[in-house]
Order: sequence, then C-alpha cells, then structure tokens
Amino acid sequence: MGDFLRQRSGGLRATTSAWILGSSVWLAEAAHAVNDLPGGPAVNQLNFAPPATKIAEEQHWLHWFMMAICSVIFVVVFGVMFYSILKHRKSVGHKAQELPEPIWVELGWTIVPLLIVIGMALPATKVLVAQKDTTNSDLTIKVTGMQWKWGYDYIKGEGEGIGFLSTLDNSHREMSNSGKPPATDDYLLKVDNPLVVPVGKKVRIITTANDVIHAFMVPAFGIKQDAIPGFVRDTWFRAEKTGDFYGQCAELCGKEHAYMPIHVKVVSAEEYTQWVEGEKKKMAAAADDPSKVWNLADLVKRGESVYAANCAACHQANGKGAGPIKALDASPIVLDADKSKQIAVLLNGVNNGAMPAWKQLSDTEIAAVITYTKNSWSNKTEQIVQPADIVAARK
Repeated sequence: MGDFLRQRSGGLRATTSAWILGSSVWLAEAAHAVNDLPGGPAVNQLNFAPPATKIAEEQHWLHWFMMAICSVIFVVVFGVMFYSILKHRKSVGHKAQELPEPIWVELGWTIVPLLIVIGMALPATKVLVAQKDTTNSDLTIKVTGMQWKWGYDYIKGEGEGIGFLSTLDNSHREMSNSGKPPATDDYLLKVDNPLVVPVGKKVRIITTANDVIHAFMVPAFGIKQDAIPGFVRDTWFRAEKTGDFYGQCAELCGKEHAYMPIHVKVVSAEEYTQWVEGEKKKMAAAADDPSKVWNLADLVKRGESVYAANCAACHQANGKGAGPIKALDASPIVLDADKSKQIAVLLNGVNNGAMPAWKQLSDTEIAAVITYTKNSWSNKTEQIVQPADIVAARK
C-alpha cells in the first residue's frame, strides 16, 4: 500500500512539474507572440484590412451590403422550406395535392429576384467603375513584377525619372532559411526600398512583368492588379492617411513567390518632396558611364555592394549557396576564363527562371558583381569584366 501511495505521489509530482513547465513555455511564447502589423496583416484576422482609401471603404461597405442581402435570402428561403417540410409532412396526416399556379406566382418569382439583382448590381457597378477610373492622376508609377522582386519607375508627376528595385530584406530571407524564424510582426514583409508616395494624391499604378504573371496587391488600398508579361494594365489609389502599408504578390509566380512583399510608405507632401530630392541626388551620384574603364580594386568594391543587395539572399554572403542554389565559390562558370558564359547567365537567367535574369541592373553593376564573384572567397582569378563587355553582350 505504501509503495502504491509513493508511486501515485511521484506521478502527481511529475504531472504537476510537467504542467508548470508547459505553462512556463506557453507564457514565454505568448510574451514573444506576433502582434498586429499596422497597415498589414493582423493576428487571427477574419475581416478585411482596415481601409486607407475611399475605394477600400466602399469595398468594405459593398461586402457587408451583399452579405446582408444574401443572409436575408438564406433565412427566408430555408425558413419557408423547413416550415413546409415540418408542417406538411406525411407523419401528421398531410396528403399530397396538386395546386394551381396562378400568374401572380410566376410573375413574383421572376420579378422579385430581378429587382434583388438590380439592387445588388447598381452599387457594385458604381464601385467597379470608380476602381478603373485612372484619369486625372497626380502621379504615375510603373510597377514591374519579376522573379522575385518589384521594379518601380516614376514616369509622371513629382519624382519623374526615379527608378529602383525593391526586394525582400536580407535579414528576413535569413530568418526563412533558418527554418525557425523568430516571432516578427513584419515577417517576410520588410523590403530594402519601399515605394514612397504622397498622402492625398491620386497615384496611378501601371503594372507589367518581364518573366511570368505576378499580381500587385495592397489590401489596405483595395487594389489588386495582375502584372502580365507583354501587357500593360493599370489601377489607382489615393491614400487618406500617412503610414506604412503592406501587400504581397498575389499570383503564384514560382518557388520564391513568398519572397515578393510590397511596402508602400505614405508620407506628407513636404516629406515626399524631400525624398524626391534625395533620390535624385543619389541617382546622379550613382550614374555610371558604361564606357568607363575600371581598375580591379574599384570594380570589386562596387560589386561587393551589388552582391549584398541582390545576390547574397540566395547565394549567401560566403558564396556557398544553399540547397538547390548553386555555390559561386569555386564555381566552374565563375572560374572560366570565358567571361561571356557568366554574363549570359546574369542577362538571361538559367533553368527556367530558377536563376532569374538580372538585366534590369545597369551595365556597370553587372560588370562589377561578376568581377566581384571572380575575385572573392577562393576565386582569385584576377579576371575583370568591364561595363563595355555588358553593353556588347546586350546587343
């Protein structure tokens, strides 16, 4: 009996300890839980994202209006059906009979649904037409989807001429590669270069793609527009408040589809003007003459920054690659004296987009990053690729 009590007592202590340990782990996890992201997704989100434009507000209203109508129809139709089944069932002695079909019944079940459809179509058409009215825009931005990043070109309005690429921040890519990412509110939504627009201005977005179909979607703005190679489509938004707003590519576009976030930073008119001036100064400073002949050291230094911004996410900072991503350190193509082979890879991509094309980079940037890979890690080839080589390869 004593042994039995000791066993039960020991089991109880073990159970209590396990419960306390489990509670501690749960509390620790709760303390580091992901929070709602303003302008982005919320934890356990069930409704649409809080609207930041009038169009998004109209879409929300339209959604609940349609839900209310459908709910009323559901209750009425199924209510009548179940009432009829219960009231006229055979078990209470009801006998089947044929009923006449008066003309008012025929007219009723034709006219009433028609009126309901018209009542639903009118506000829906109003919102749809407003969504497609891209006239009188204050700013026009071309958005190009590519595997797996976004290209932004300001083609009309304040900031005309500015263009840049926006890719997933490398720290978030490393989180994903680790397999155990920490709790992060903006996980896989942080980018290196957000799209910046002024508050209260009508922004026309022109979408296209240079490889496969992508889709530009920002839920808070109520916009989602496919970006299709060879086609130009457009949409628009007018942000009513400043802040950071997030979206993602909404079209399955390849193995790194999850790594195509959209970050739109809405700022005041004064802040936007300052940003435009700063971007133009950076562009002027970074402008390169493709006919310039570089020395090895300067080109390697330039290539290191290009590699960190565009290549390190996949090939790693040490050039070793990961999984299906081939290593650049000791790579036969990189070591090959025929530089045209590596140039062709960057300009055209390989393996059906597994290694995407990088022709959107400038001639100097491509020459610099190739030279960097040829002279980094264990690759000490002393080979150099000049911008003029890239210019010739593009022809």
